Parts: sequence; structure tokens; C-alpha cells
Amino acid sequence: MDRFMREDMELAAASPAVEWEKLVGSTVLVTGATGLIGRQVVLALLCANRVRALSLRVIAVVRNVEKAKKLFLEFSGDAALRFHVWDANELFCLDEAVDYIVHGASVTDSKMFVDKPVETIWTVLCGSRSMLAFAREKAVKGMVFLSTMEVYGTPDSSLASITEKDYGYLNPSEVRSSYPEAKRLTECLCASYAKEYGVCVTTARLTQTFGPGVAYTDNRVFAQFARCVLEKKDIVLKTEGTTVRNYLYTREAVISLLVLLTKGKPGEAYNVANPDIVLSIREMAQMVADTFTEAGIRVTFSIDEDASALGYAPPFVMRLNTDKLAALGYRPTMGLQEMYERMIASMQETV
Repeated sequence: MDRFMREDMELAAASPAVEWEKLVGSTVLVTGATGLIGRQVVLALLCANRVRALSLRVIAVVRNVEKAKKLFLEFSGDAALRFHVWDANELFCLDEAVDYIVHGASVTDSKMFVDKPVETIWTVLCGSRSMLAFAREKAVKGMVFLSTMEVYGTPDSSLASITEKDYGYLNPSEVRSSYPEAKRLTECLCASYAKEYGVCVTTARLTQTFGPGVAYTDNRVFAQFARCVLEKKDIVLKTEGTTVRNYLYTREAVISLLVLLTKGKPGEAYNVANPDIVLSIREMAQMVADTFTEAGIRVTFSIDEDASALGYAPPFVMRLNTDKLAALGYRPTMGLQEMYERMIASMQETV
């Protein structure tokens, strides 16, 4: 961990919003543990275990154990952490007790949604079905499935905000829909396992999330903008940048997931976002250029004739309503400028 991520994980471990006492003596399994969010969930749990003496065991489920050992080097001698190798397209098997699950394993590269739509769908569906069956078998006390704001499709832009009961247009015939359609169906599968089998699973509809820990090579727009600052290159938008959505800081996403793990209502879905950060991609690009003036960069446009081929979703306006999450006792507060400052500083330390 760089110093920014270490500070974030210590703050996450100190959060009073999580019912930590429920985790005492528990085994928590985290899939997608080398991804941006999954890794930081594992780190936050391990930090909390040290400072709160929770007697936790954390099983980090990964595809590449050598990569995992490097990412969790600081905890290499920690008996609370162990790795389990799993391909999300295969049946999940583990012959030991598990109390909680955070299921984050998924395809996340938007280019893959259009280049490998079949693989995108099956990775989400097969992995989630296997994990839900495992959760049922182990009678877990809590499980959180990491879904996405993309399940809303293109919502009605006239709505002041999007609650968990609002849905928009999503074309199932477009291959770019492979990701949101797979997440939608998995959400239904989660609700069905909760209803039919009594599995204690909740769904987190995450907005775009960033902060320390974002890889320098990440291809999402927020990472591209950060690289432009570090490399002193103009921000070149491939679309008009009219999509409006919320954003969220990584630490606050991790805390939200742990809140849902310990307080969420089985079978329910929750929007996870900072309700105060809502702006267009174009506005965010301009904010970055105006804030980091030492980079001397501008926002320019090179509109691609077929943006969908790049993996971009159709333009939309989506202001997520997070009242349901707030009712559990947590509301994110980190501002967009500080999110960028910490992400960029983290990238500088790790490159």
C-alpha cells in the first residue's frame, strides 16, 4: 500500500458506521480480491482485524496467486489472510465454514463488453450462481453482490433522482448491454435466492468509483484524466461528454459495502454513490484541467463516429438517490477535487 491507501484503510477500519462486532471471530470470503474494490475490502478487513482484535479470517479469492501475493505483500506474514484460487466460470468449492461473502469477481473493462460479450455475460452469471449456491450451502450470515448503476440503463432524465425502484431503457440486442443485462439478471438471482432459500444477500449498485489504488494503466475516464495531468497531455474526449452521473471515493465505497454486509436487508438493492457529486464527463474533464493548472493542459475533442465500439455506454443523465443507504447510518462525503488529488498522488508513488 502507498501512504494514501494505507491512510484510507486505517480510516475505513475506524468507521463507526460498520457493525464490527458482528464480524468478531468470523471468516469473510472476498471474490475479485485483486480488483480495485475487492482488494481494498480485504485490506480494510485486515486493518480492522489488527486494530480492533476481531479474530477475523479473510479468504481472498483470486485468479492469479502470484499477483495477489504482490498486492498484499504488507500482510504476507499475517495468519488472518489466505488465498484461494478460482476461475469464476467454474464451480466454487471450499470445504470449510464461511460466515460472510463479498462477491466482486466480474469483468470490468468496458472494451471487453463489446469485444467479448459472451464471456462478459457468463463470467457474471456463472460466478454469481456458484457463489450464491455456496452461500446457501454454508448458511452465511451476510453476502453482498457488487452490481452497477448500469442496471438502470438510460433513465428518464426528467427524474430529480433515481431510486432503487426506477429503471430506464436498455436494449438487449446491443452487445454493449452484455454487462448491465448480466448484472440485472444476477440481481434477480440474488433476490430469488433470498426469497426461496433464505440466503442473506444484498446488492450494491455502485457508481463509478476511484481513488488511491487505481492502476496507472486503467482505461476508465477518471484514470485517463489523471494520466493526462501526470504526463502533461491535453484531455481528448472521444464523445461530447454529456453523460451525467455520480462518482464515489474508493474508501467510502469500501465502508458502504461493509455497512451493507453487516446491516443490509436480504433481497434488497442499494444505490452506493456520493449524492453530492453529480456532473457530466465534460464538466469533470474541465474541472481536472482547471484544478491542476501546473500541468498546463486543455480539454479538446476528437469525436469518434462509433463510440459504442470503444465500449462506451449510450449517453444518459443519472442522479442516484442514496437515501436507502443513508438510512443504515452512512453517507459518503469526500469531494471530487480531493478524490483526484489523492488518486494522482497515489499514482505518482506507485509508478
